[in-house]
Amino acid sequence: MTSYCIQHALIINEGVRFNGSLLISRGRIERIFREGESVPMPDDAIIIDAAGKILMPGVIDDQVHFREPGLTHKGDIYTESRAAVAGGVTSYMDMPNTLPQAINRTLLEEKYARAEKVSAANYSFYLGATNNNLEEILLTDPATVCGIKIFMGASTGNMLVDDRTALEDIFSRSALLIAVHCEDEATIRRNAALFREKYGEDVPVEFHPAIRSAEACFISSSLAVELAKKHDARLHILHLSTGKELQLFDHTSPRTSKRITAEVCVHHLLFNDKDYSRLGNLIKWNPAIKSEEDRAALVTAVADGTLDIVATDHAPHTLEEKMNTYFKAPSGGPLIQHSLPAMLDFTRQGILSPELIVDRMCHAPADIFGIEKRGYIREGYYADLVLADLDDPWTVQGSNILYKCGWSPFEGKTFHARISHTFVNGNLVYENGRLHDTPLGMRLLFNR
Repeated sequence: MTSYCIQHALIINEGVRFNGSLLISRGRIERIFREGESVPMPDDAIIIDAAGKILMPGVIDDQVHFREPGLTHKGDIYTESRAAVAGGVTSYMDMPNTLPQAINRTLLEEKYARAEKVSAANYSFYLGATNNNLEEILLTDPATVCGIKIFMGASTGNMLVDDRTALEDIFSRSALLIAVHCEDEATIRRNAALFREKYGEDVPVEFHPAIRSAEACFISSSLAVELAKKHDARLHILHLSTGKELQLFDHTSPRTSKRITAEVCVHHLLFNDKDYSRLGNLIKWNPAIKSEEDRAALVTAVADGTLDIVATDHAPHTLEEKMNTYFKAPSGGPLIQHSLPAMLDFTRQGILSPELIVDRMCHAPADIFGIEKRGYIREGYYADLVLADLDDPWTVQGSNILYKCGWSPFEGKTFHARISHTFVNGNLVYENGRLHDTPLGMRLLFNR
């Protein structure tokens, strides 16, 4: 296996930065050297001069939809994992609303088997909860599966869990982390009926945040938190989208002691409801992108630790599907290739430091999910690493978009941070615009 020595990088890790070098051997981080220390060089090591670049752990994205099996016209594990590593994402956790839905261990293991053959990044897959699959949940191994996904609001691929007894059983008995999509279905249906009555099928997409409203989010998130506190369950609420919901979470306790944690997605940090007039269904996500006040509150919550993780909810659809009328156009969009460059632009603006971005995108997912030996630059850890130049502008355009769906809501936007190298398990999988197809990622394991 090839050894690498990354030299003269600005290393960002565990809240500090320092100039140094790093030796990769047998897939692991073998040694970390501060600038000025002698770096012993194996005879076969490939040297990478990282002067002027930051070196950080690979991003861990805890929420993606790679669409395999059954929806592979939109994306698949092969294509989307390659877009991921091009964007500095070295590990991902994929959602169960595929065809068929991954609601039992047999179907779940079929996804793992497929990823083992084709995924460029490390992987895990959620088991989907239903109103009647508690036995499957209880028999799922917490050491080998990232968590249980509950849709407490119907989204793309209807897996709504709306039976209170089923929810009580899952929250009281599951040994796994419970990841939840929180939107109150009754509220959404009432709102949708009002707008359909007024506009028919041609509801302007600008009303998406009025239909999938802040109220719908708060009602559902409040219920999830109530259940978690009642049963001392390990709850992780996905894609927070409102300022009001932030009051449900604790920003004072250490992350490792929290029983209830929360995530925000990149699109909720970058867009607001004024952007619907420009981008339309391309930014139609569930939960909806909401007001500028909500967006600003979410950014502040990332900074103060109320929100633990920044992820993507990468969920590609074809442009043809997205060009439908409001109720027919599916929610979701591609994001994983551009999440880290987008977040690093907050650094350029002086809003979020590189250390904080590394914490929320790398360290926090590793801590919250208990991922084994990933998410940090530490000797003995897997060498999942990213080199980035913070001042190398580039523009998103069709020729450099790697998603199978071929489009991005960022098309035409210039980012100032460019990913130059991505390592997965010590293997150089992406280098200056070029993907290396082999070797492949590994199944994530969890210390639970």
